[in-house]
Amino acid sequence: MGTKLLLCDCLGSQTVDAKRIGDATALDPSRVYTNLCGTEADASAKALTEGDVIVACAQERAFFEMLAEELGVDAPGFVDLRDRAGWSDEGQTAGAKQAALAAEGALSIPMSKSVDVVSEGTCLIVGAGDAVFAAAEQLCEALAVTVLQTDTTDVPLDRRFDVVRGTVRSLTGALGGFTVKIDAFSQLQPGGRGAFSFSAPQNGAVSECDIVLDLTGDTAMVPAPHKRDGYLRADPRQPGAVAAQLSDAVQMVGTFEKPLYVALEPALCAHSRAEQSGCSKCLNICPTGAITSAGDHVAIDPMICAGCGACTALCPSGAITYDAPPVSAVFRRLETLATTYRKAGGQAPRLLVHDADHGIEMIQLAARFGRGLPADVIPFETDSLAGFGHAEMMAALSCGFVHVDILMSPRTERDTPDHEAALACALAGAPRVHILDVADPDALSDHLFNASVDALSATPTLPIGTRRQVARVSAKALNPEAEVIALPDHAPYGAVLVNTDACTLCLSCVSLCPSGALGDNPDLPQLLFQEDACLQCGLCANICPEDAIALEPRMNLTETALSQVVLNEEEPFACIECGALFGVKSTIEKISEKLAGKHSMFATSDAAKMIKMCDNCRIQAQYHSENNPFSLGEPRIPRTTHDYLKERDETDPYSKRRDH
Repeated sequence: MGTKLLLCDCLGSQTVDAKRIGDATALDPSRVYTNLCGTEADASAKALTEGDVIVACAQERAFFEMLAEELGVDAPGFVDLRDRAGWSDEGQTAGAKQAALAAEGALSIPMSKSVDVVSEGTCLIVGAGDAVFAAAEQLCEALAVTVLQTDTTDVPLDRRFDVVRGTVRSLTGALGGFTVKIDAFSQLQPGGRGAFSFSAPQNGAVSECDIVLDLTGDTAMVPAPHKRDGYLRADPRQPGAVAAQLSDAVQMVGTFEKPLYVALEPALCAHSRAEQSGCSKCLNICPTGAITSAGDHVAIDPMICAGCGACTALCPSGAITYDAPPVSAVFRRLETLATTYRKAGGQAPRLLVHDADHGIEMIQLAARFGRGLPADVIPFETDSLAGFGHAEMMAALSCGFVHVDILMSPRTERDTPDHEAALACALAGAPRVHILDVADPDALSDHLFNASVDALSATPTLPIGTRRQVARVSAKALNPEAEVIALPDHAPYGAVLVNTDACTLCLSCVSLCPSGALGDNPDLPQLLFQEDACLQCGLCANICPEDAIALEPRMNLTETALSQVVLNEEEPFACIECGALFGVKSTIEKISEKLAGKHSMFATSDAAKMIKMCDNCRIQAQYHSENNPFSLGEPRIPRTTHDYLKERDETDPYSKRRDH
């Protein structure tokens, strides 16, 4: 991004505080123009020619990009100050907010990773009646069309597209890579006189295509159909909707960039261990079905993933992280906004988190036709509302924002934001995060202007590290006097509680713990626990044969959470032969009591003593015992030909006579 900030008051409709922006940021603001996209376009051209420019206008972005193209220079950067700060009932006092937004606009955000998806235009149209054939007639000149007819309507004589009959058993994949399994599959037989006939139906046919047009009017064939690239669906009784989908289908030919929204580190995943189920939060929340179980960890199909980010917000271990952009970029944006706002003279900013579609439109309409946003409300655009989880909310609060509002989009699932907001409020010690579900721009403005929010007294902190680290540091900053904070159910932080009367220190929980929160002492029978590392995945509780483990969701802010503590310990047993410590005394005594003299293997006193021996001494005792299981007996004498002949002569007196 550039360092020269090109300012305009949009025909005098807003107040732009260039001095405050310049004092609080590293940018070089221009003088405030009045009509840079019109009568003062020469000034725009001059600034673009000089390069290294950020234009403080988003509405006329297309004009400035075309102007840069005509001049043969690089396109400038853009930041919207007018709709978000200038056009407001408090626009004249929004200088600190303008400085914060300008500073954020100058940040360099990492480019999202992507993969190429190739669609050759193979299209499958599924449905009944004449609607599917009408759609095929319109698409067959641009796409390679096959109609999967689900009824027995007469087939037209048009051979520009193929026709088969059957029902869809399953549909997997996405644009450029759909796989369809079909039952009662029968192919059209074009020969013969009269109406076309079809082959005998068969189940289990498999077809592959690039695009699927679903005109069945039934339940969608895939979860979250509006998020599945290449899957187009319309009710055949609505010609307008069908026409719109036909238009979209024609555009789905070529090579496309598919963003890789999330990154997966399987080694960190706490999904399962030793066939014991653990965390399944991402599996339960994924709206598209892109996440599946793959043994000890999960797998993510990047072609199906729509980037909602809910999995990244809920993942307790950090195995799944949002990568478009990474969470570190989000933390940097939040810190830049809060720091610059304070540097420009602001006191207690509020954060309004919104998406790039519904949220921007709401803000623009509120600014143009209503009261706009208050001067202390800083909008924060994100492509993933569900991915803005409790860690990001806590980072915003610890940076210096006194309140966080999440403006929901009509297409965003509520479960994850609701859960994460409740968790953030618990960690913050006060209801400082609120979910806004409004679709009226005036209602949005009224809520923000009328809201009463207490100022934070905590010293701002810098959000650095993983999401878990940032959440912990933020909670400590917001609750300086607290020691342990109770959290809602299913929180990813907490303690492991052990019933010491039931626990036998078998340590099966230690072997399965995916994060190393549970450990053992190689020298003593001890069960150790480090609370800061606990994911509350439940694997330890599921594997415990004695049902001695329970989980308590909480945030321990004391230093004890960062070190190992003893959950259970017992006196070790000393070997009766060499005195070496091994096992647990109470367990060895219980085993001896149950087996000595009562089990055939330990019927004698010497055999019973082996229960109380260490591994080495037990082997020695077995080797020197009368019934030595390691003894092979006297070695066998090899048999020779002479032995076999002698044995034959002894058993058959006529054998020698036959030999002669």
